Amino acid sequence: MSLTYRCVTALAALLALPTAARAEQETYGLDPVHTQVAFAISHAGFSQAIGTVSGSAGTLSFDRDDWRGAKLDVQVPLTRLDLGDAKWNKATLAANLLDGKRYPLARFVSERVEPVAGEADRAQVCGRLTLHGVTQPLCMDVKLNQLKRHPLPPFHRTAGFSATARLSRAAFGIDAWKSVIGDEVELRIEAEAVRGKFVGIAPKTEPADSTAEPPIESDTPSAGTPSTDTPSTDSAAPAKPADPEPSR
Repeated sequence: MSLTYRCVTALAALLALPTAARAEQETYGLDPVHTQVAFAISHAGFSQAIGTVSGSAGTLSFDRDDWRGAKLDVQVPLTRLDLGDAKWNKATLAANLLDGKRYPLARFVSERVEPVAGEADRAQVCGRLTLHGVTQPLCMDVKLNQLKRHPLPPFHRTAGFSATARLSRAAFGIDAWKSVIGDEVELRIEAEAVRGKFVGIAPKTEPADSTAEPPIESDTPSAGTPSTDTPSTDSAAPAKPADPEPSR
């Protein structure tokens, strides 16, 4: 084999490397059935109230061998949240909290992905979260659980992830009911993304009746001190300071 031939062959291989690297970047869509966002927040210090949101939709560009090039754009339908009680769901989506009628979706768009040193399947994913009409930075700790052909028909290549994050609800302008609801929100996300499927679909939002106020209990604060936590904003109604707990 001549020296010239070997040089030409080596040059061709080098020129092909960027193309091959790009080919590894695959597009996945989030499976709305098998993607869940769970959140936990203090309930007056007594417990951590836990809720879930199902039906998220989004697109992931991902190469397992090059996490830094990953891109994620996901929308979460807040009107599909579930705290295990219909009255609490309505109260949480009311205008003085999430305001689901005006802001039915939350959106996260990644900006930077940093692999965790020594952990092949872990990374920190940082980006911008838009919630309640406010955009703030957010970082998530992400673990790749598995990336392989799904064992059930139609056998699509599927990536499964677990992620955690924390945020301040006040940072997004959600600051009502301070004496009952904590500020820090703990997030846990379980997601499945399917190669070439669910790409470009919009999340399904359900109508949110955020105008009706939930029933409230009659635990009265100090005399003469108006409650800042009552969900009622009807100026025509007589003043009734109260804990905003929905009646049980």
